[in-house]
Amino acid sequence: MPIYQYQARDEKAACPKCRAGFELRQAIADAALETCPWCGAPVARVPSLAAIGFSQSGLDDRAKAAGFTKLSRIGKGEYERNF
Repeated sequence: MPIYQYQARDEKAACPKCRAGFELRQAIADAALETCPWCGAPVARVPSLAAIGFSQSGLDDRAKAAGFTKLSRIGKGEYERNF
């Protein structure tokens, strides 16, 4: 289930939790919250970026196994092969 971020629409009527923003795990089919679960103030869903990345630890080993060679730049337009 994805984690959604919410923040208060009106900071004056909000509690400290929704004023600073909070995360909530919800199913994709669930409707977005309209009020803070703690104080009842109106909240809005805040867009967030997905964390997509690769582990650097195994990347070189997989590339070598696939037949790729790692090169290091030694000058303008010059590269040397790493062994």
